Amino acid sequence: MADVRVIIQRDSEREERTVTTGTTAAELFAGERSVIAARVGGELRDLSYALADGDEVEGVELSSEDGLNILRHSTAHVMAQAVQELFPEAKLGIGPPVKDGFYYDFDVERPFTPEDLKAVEKKMQEIQKRGQKFSRRVVTDEAAREELADEPYKLELIGLKGSASSDDGADVEVGAGELTIYDNLDAKTGELCWKDLCRGPHLPSTRLIPAFKLMRNAAAYWRGSEKNPMLQRIYGTAWPSKDELKQYLDFLAEAEKRDHRKLGSELDLFSIPEQIGSGLAVFHPRGGVVRRVMEDYSRRRHEEEGYEFVYTPHATKGKLFETSGHLDWYADGMYPPMQLDEGVDYYLKPMNCPMHNLIFDARGRSYRELPLRLFEFGTVYRYEKSGVVHGLTRARGFTQDDAHIYCTREQMSEELDKTLTFVLNLLRDYGLTDFYLELSTKDPEKFVGSDEVWEEATETLRQVAEKQGLPLVPDPGGAAFYGPKISVQTKDAIGRTWQMSTIQLDFNLPERFDLEYTAADGSKQRPVMIHRALFGSIERFFAVLLEHYAGAFPAWLAPVQALGIPIGDAHVEYLEKFAAAAKKRGLRVEVDSSSDRMQKKIRNAQKQKVPFMVIAGDEDMSNGSVSFRYRDGSQENGIPFDEAIAKIAQVVEERTQV
Repeated sequence: MADVRVIIQRDSEREERTVTTGTTAAELFAGERSVIAARVGGELRDLSYALADGDEVEGVELSSEDGLNILRHSTAHVMAQAVQELFPEAKLGIGPPVKDGFYYDFDVERPFTPEDLKAVEKKMQEIQKRGQKFSRRVVTDEAAREELADEPYKLELIGLKGSASSDDGADVEVGAGELTIYDNLDAKTGELCWKDLCRGPHLPSTRLIPAFKLMRNAAAYWRGSEKNPMLQRIYGTAWPSKDELKQYLDFLAEAEKRDHRKLGSELDLFSIPEQIGSGLAVFHPRGGVVRRVMEDYSRRRHEEEGYEFVYTPHATKGKLFETSGHLDWYADGMYPPMQLDEGVDYYLKPMNCPMHNLIFDARGRSYRELPLRLFEFGTVYRYEKSGVVHGLTRARGFTQDDAHIYCTREQMSEELDKTLTFVLNLLRDYGLTDFYLELSTKDPEKFVGSDEVWEEATETLRQVAEKQGLPLVPDPGGAAFYGPKISVQTKDAIGRTWQMSTIQLDFNLPERFDLEYTAADGSKQRPVMIHRALFGSIERFFAVLLEHYAGAFPAWLAPVQALGIPIGDAHVEYLEKFAAAAKKRGLRVEVDSSSDRMQKKIRNAQKQKVPFMVIAGDEDMSNGSVSFRYRDGSQENGIPFDEAIAKIAQVVEERTQV
């Protein structure tokens, strides 16, 4: 047999090896049990792939990102097989891997029940133990249509070959190039047990699926479009070990406790009334306090940094968004127009930047005014699909803490540096400290302006980001149509990553709006525009902080900073005097004068996550003191009246947690 020369890539090391014709990737990595697939010439392949002369091969380990995706997609196949064994009438949709798990969509006569999911999971365990082999088979379009004649959704996907999208998961079934079907074969007899249209790759065997669990089911439109049939989606998760599965499930349990929608209701902070509409929240008095304090502190810090406040309307003529380009590039995310003034289209604004440009252009500007920093808490409206709306974190109406900075090219780098430093420091003030940065670059299919301008803007942002000394992660193609951006990513108390602030450098909108300033030599020059949303949106930032703190806000943000709890009715008046004196210091203090017993008042305060419970009885009244009880149950007794108020005020001023 002829020899085949291959190169094995391991991290930065390259090893050349000679093998015989027909050698598979599995044989190349024999003994390396963690390797479950191979990357050959940059393409993911099954371990059954027969090596060719000159191949560069890299083992894909189960715990790697690619390995986890392969594990989860293989588990999705096992789930689909289990569903069709239990529900033979079920028609197959798409089953891609997703973050931390997988799903598969099915067309069935009725929605799945919790009992159904238990039965499917039990059947999956049987299939896993059988050790069925995943076997790849290349088919023609005609053969695939003949084999899958009873699967209408698969037939539609076959027609998408070469143009399938990753947005709806279709590309996991039909990527570019040839069509393939994966057969699940009995390990002993080789008999066909099940098959699915799929691009692959997969694990060699179902037995290599170490740990999985089905999570929930939900309704989902076929390929994400409301115009298509409604299918039933089952979500699951799969991990390289049972310990990792348990850790993930424990993490989910903690995340569920912190769910801002749940806490928003329990703490009476906000609601999203059905009568108003999906994605449109109202803030209750206690939530209004938190939001106002967040905004007031942000306003003060912006004023210290030289920002000027502006206000713009919620709706505008469509012509404005034609000028800005939003109707060309962003129309799908906008609410439909209202026709007013004899047929003129008006839109709810999805962005504030076009209106800020009009403020800049309202009169002549001199170089002496630059940098000009315009800031607004501007409410915008975006028509998000119902399937992606999620509490306050993905809403249809929200308020951006939006700033647009106009500066000269010479000022650009320094202004970006100052802006990013300001953003990070302000986020730290709210208690977020673990950051990395993401640099989003041009989408080659969706941009305005010249390549040269984009290259200059991107390189400037890169240099500014690197000065912060934080990890910088590339996001190819993730920029807005008008310019590249830096995104500040932060991790919360349980390690989840949230996108916070964005800083975008824009040479294009000033051009589209013909913005000018008078330079020192009297010439007219074009300003550079920096878009900056610090929180992203007030609502979303509120939700992130609510989950980060699990509802136990630090005292400076808490709706009620201290609650007076009298031991008996005779102590109510004393605590009311304490509350009145504290309010004069600007503190938010209430007294529970209800008829409940003291222990119940303490339990209620703990449920409301009040930072300071101020308790008073006969001895406290005699000594002119109070006692503090904290959220963790610890207590501090005999604190003099004025000293107690001063301590609460100090904790609030220093923005520390208690």
